[in-house]
Amino acid sequence: MIGKWHGKTYHLLRKLGSGAQGTVYLAVSGKQKKVAVKLARDRASLISEINVLKTFQSFPGTPPGPELYDSDDWVIQGRETIAFCVMEYLSGEPLDRALKRKPFEWVTVFLIQLLGQLQNLHSRGYIFGDLKPENLILIDPGYSLRCLDFGGATRLGRSVREYTEFYDRGYWGLGTRKADPGYDLFACAMIMIYAALGRRINRNGQPDQQLFRVIESNPKLFPFKKVLYSALNSRYDSAGRMRSELMQQIMEISRAGQPRKLQRKKKGSPAGEWIRAGFSAALMVTIYVICVILYVL
Repeated sequence: MIGKWHGKTYHLLRKLGSGAQGTVYLAVSGKQKKVAVKLARDRASLISEINVLKTFQSFPGTPPGPELYDSDDWVIQGRETIAFCVMEYLSGEPLDRALKRKPFEWVTVFLIQLLGQLQNLHSRGYIFGDLKPENLILIDPGYSLRCLDFGGATRLGRSVREYTEFYDRGYWGLGTRKADPGYDLFACAMIMIYAALGRRINRNGQPDQQLFRVIESNPKLFPFKKVLYSALNSRYDSAGRMRSELMQQIMEISRAGQPRKLQRKKKGSPAGEWIRAGFSAALMVTIYVICVILYVL
């Protein structure tokens, strides 16, 4: 394919994925560099995504998403015109796959990193919108988290149009679909719930209470109920605050983990297993810091 306006050539190799707003292909540029090419179904949506990707140029450190290389039109046989953009090809493991093979405690490691990236994105006037493990990728060797598919990114104050029900607070009756930081933070809490359960669940007749019952009854989630409750109820005004409280709660659980306390708890109850979960999470945070120093920075 050759761009109509910029004249650059790209050879499409294979499909990487498809969403509501377009299809992404692995391709090589004229310089034989691997890139990701997104062919849009809706030009307006692609323009919005391109505007978000352009903001990454001013991000400190590693940007949350792929770098934008080019945007153009592809004219097929002189009749059909398809808008497309060319982005950095991110090679790694999708987060939804990683969560199924890694211990649950790793989700706290990934969320701490994700919340830092969301703080930067929100400060530039956007939310991610369709935030879910399928739209997140662990860059090799598996410690640096990056975001994919910004087609659902929405300016603060506008209505979220692209979402996945399980991660959408409107679906659970716990808020609106107005774009604010709390919308993304709700999805972060749902990512932790997904990691603990290993699957998505459907809402029942009392969806606003259903999630809280899941947290209370699950030994993996119970130690983090303070942060989860706040995120699900949209009490956080920033991703940075949720990130700080998540790290603080991990450390508090670890410090409170006295062996004698475990003996007083009923065997098999969520409260009876909180020490092991807290210690493991604290260990994972330590590993995260080391990994960031070695691989990310």
